Amino acid sequence: MGKSKNPRRVAENEAMAKSRMLRVSPQKLNLVAQMIRRKKVDRALADLTFSKKRIAADVKKCLLSAIANAENNHGLDVDSLVVAEAWVGKNLVLKRGRPRARGRYGKIMKPFSEITIKLRQVEEAA
Repeated sequence: MGKSKNPRRVAENEAMAKSRMLRVSPQKLNLVAQMIRRKKVDRALADLTFSKKRIAADVKKCLLSAIANAENNHGLDVDSLVVAEAWVGKNLVLKRGRPRARGRYGKIMKPFSEITIKLRQVEEAA
């Protein structure tokens, strides 16, 4: 009389990983996500490794997590994985401020964001 198994949120040939609370604006994170979309995972890892963007290290960590999920949890072949989707979402914003001239107050917004990476196994055409 246990609970029934939860249905999978992704297809049988897919795996995903999500990183939350990344201390970068969604606009800047989307530039890095755009860099890896629709690429093979080995090429995406190489691009993230040699990227000059600070947040690329965190995106690489999320991509490695998605690869590990695909291999260990779903039994997919790592060599035939492609980054099917990589999307960015907003998270909370820390509101800070700084005194300015003539009694005013300058708002400083410190946004957080999250990234979701979905990998898909593709059959290579001979």
